[in-house]
Amino acid sequence: MLGNYSMKRELTIGILGAGKLGTTLGRLFIKAGYPVLISGSKNVQDIALTIEVLVPNAVPLLNHEVAQRADIIILALPLGKYKTIPSEYLDNKLVIDAMNYWWEVDGLERIPSDPNLTSSEMIQDFLPNSIVLKAFNHMGYHDLEGESFSEVPKVIAYSGNNEDHKDTVKELIESIGFKPLDLGTLENGRVLEPGSPLFGANLPEEEFTGLLKTF
Repeated sequence: MLGNYSMKRELTIGILGAGKLGTTLGRLFIKAGYPVLISGSKNVQDIALTIEVLVPNAVPLLNHEVAQRADIIILALPLGKYKTIPSEYLDNKLVIDAMNYWWEVDGLERIPSDPNLTSSEMIQDFLPNSIVLKAFNHMGYHDLEGESFSEVPKVIAYSGNNEDHKDTVKELIESIGFKPLDLGTLENGRVLEPGSPLFGANLPEEEFTGLLKTF
């Protein structure tokens, strides 16, 4: 069970998505000492140079290869591409959902279409045999890199229904220099989605929790 690991960097992190968020997280986790595998929308040959430049020491692979080989998967794709996630390789794996619905990328029709369903709950429904937790979606990629190990630690909030794996996510957040904050269930992760005052939040704990209390 991943939640019982002592996090001695035995865990390989796989990132699906080689855009700005995916490459930023890749750099941060490599700096923290984790092996990182990363895939993009193109084939390996087409993204190899990009990864070599933007995420030195990460290994570019195809989506299904990342899903097969990594211990932890981070979803950094446009949300509208979630059906390209190779679910058949993710049974019993911890999947961290960092995706958001963004109309400029995903189109005007909200994803998910049910306004009572959060995007991470939709991803858990799509990956019924995986353990989905939400994290790394509310802070902009530029702030993630700039605020890592800041003098006053900034909050990265997370949510999920599986308590056994939350310690793993907590330690991952700490390893790249942020203050973890558990919001409870996946449903509670709604407060991190676009449209919420906490979306884009780059705040220390006291300010973050103060804003959270206004909901």
